[in-house]
Amino acid sequence: MHSITRTCPDEGLTSDLSAHPLPARLLSRFTRSVTPSPAIAVFLSLLVSLAGWRARALTAPGAVFAVSIGVAILLGAGWAGGAALLAFFAGSSVISAAPDPAHRDLDAKGTQRDAWQVLANGGAAALLAIAGLLLPGPGIWAVTTSLAAAAADTWATSIGARSASWPRDLLTGQPVPPGTSGGVTSIGSLGAIAGALTVASAAAVVSGKPGLVVAGVLVGTAGMFVDSILGSRWQARFHCPSCKLTCERPVHRCGTKAVHSGGWRRLDNDTVNALATLAAGLAGWGIGLAWGG
Repeated sequence: MHSITRTCPDEGLTSDLSAHPLPARLLSRFTRSVTPSPAIAVFLSLLVSLAGWRARALTAPGAVFAVSIGVAILLGAGWAGGAALLAFFAGSSVISAAPDPAHRDLDAKGTQRDAWQVLANGGAAALLAIAGLLLPGPGIWAVTTSLAAAAADTWATSIGARSASWPRDLLTGQPVPPGTSGGVTSIGSLGAIAGALTVASAAAVVSGKPGLVVAGVLVGTAGMFVDSILGSRWQARFHCPSCKLTCERPVHRCGTKAVHSGGWRRLDNDTVNALATLAAGLAGWGIGLAWGG
């Protein structure tokens, strides 16, 4: 049987496709340096964002911002970046919507991602994808690790809520109520690894870069712990005088104005998520440079 040889237009290299497994050969026309046209990037981003809005995974403003992030990542990081983004969005939406068997009253915005949550989780990846247009190579590494960190945090929160024991503060080791920023559980940490793995695997399969799996899982999980440290040490905390519960926002979900009880008042959960995903993305950028793009 004759082997099929393809020339990479950007690298001027040849690769023997018969040496790769069937999925890689089937995806070959959409991988590596191939990037969708702006029209296709806009169309696909609109399609996925509309589906997310119809499924109540996104608010209307969140869907608008999701389109912008999708276009930036597809144009800057190609199909591999789009695969990582889709894996994050689909997996996180499903895991967040899963009912909590314990029916715990966690203080969160809900299962629909608003504009700020969309920016917090995908904004850093979009910026780094655009930066990748100026310096080709490490962009897909930065996008993958940033989105892997976002997925790790989302999966850790959702799966950790099902823990039979209360989470413990990452810095003090003391038990904290479920849903408290900075609290971690064993099952939640395993969930973080699984979330990062889904994103990293999607990017690795489409790009043909197996190293993305290692980088995505390690940096993504580390990003989740960075998020927890920031949440434990500096994120704003409030107390609802009516419900006698700790919350993360100035107004509790019951509608009562909460009292600031600790942390930096303006450092909310969305800002913490944005900082953690940016740190993970920059780490991925460095790994991409060291790995050779």
